[in-house]
Amino acid sequence: MPLINAGDNLGKMITEAAKKQGSPIQPHDVIVVTHVVVSKSEGNVINLDEVNPSKQASEIAKHTNKDPALVEIILQDTKEIVRIGQNSIITETKSGVICANSGVDRSNVAGDRNVVPLPRDPNMSAAMIRDEIMNLVGGEVAVIVSDTHGRPFRNGEINIAIGYSGLKPIRDRRGEKDLFGYLLRIKQTAVADELASAAELVMGQADEGIPVAIVKGYNYTIDESTTTQLIRAKEKDLFR
Repeated sequence: MPLINAGDNLGKMITEAAKKQGSPIQPHDVIVVTHVVVSKSEGNVINLDEVNPSKQASEIAKHTNKDPALVEIILQDTKEIVRIGQNSIITETKSGVICANSGVDRSNVAGDRNVVPLPRDPNMSAAMIRDEIMNLVGGEVAVIVSDTHGRPFRNGEINIAIGYSGLKPIRDRRGEKDLFGYLLRIKQTAVADELASAAELVMGQADEGIPVAIVKGYNYTIDESTTTQLIRAKEKDLFR
């Protein structure tokens, strides 16, 4: 994939790149796209030198050793501040994702003072890319917009799905029986997150320059729902 600029047609570029490398997109493929290139194509790149930090941002910056302008961008997409640590701000974004720094990214973007927030509506972004790819390949596909995500009780980061279109993100196995006939009561598998995490193994984070991965052979359930099924309701969150 070439470097992405504002206004680029990601669906078309992904389809052409896949065909050029000899692995064209086929019906029932899952396309996983990093949020950075999605935001870039949508023109959602911000120069911190053009940001006027609020008083709240300046105060939080003192406690977190962060640039006040960066904190301001984090707060602009914050629905709720969940935790503030020595070098981190855990937030719930306006789209409902709970993550560090509202997902604002400084990696893989040109310019020392440029940052990339999450797409404003990740599910809508995934749907638009999916529609374009389906028009070009003439078949059903699914699209996941992914982002790197830390975990509170484990070291290391994984990729998760912050937006998706065309697949059921959770496989609900409640009511099925295991090998010994035990009735499953709580088994729900976050397949969209697992696919996003598997894709990260080939995408990488630094010098690989691979912002898109194609998952082939996974028998997902087609679903046109746009609801955010992966986000746990606050009243069921044991850690807030």
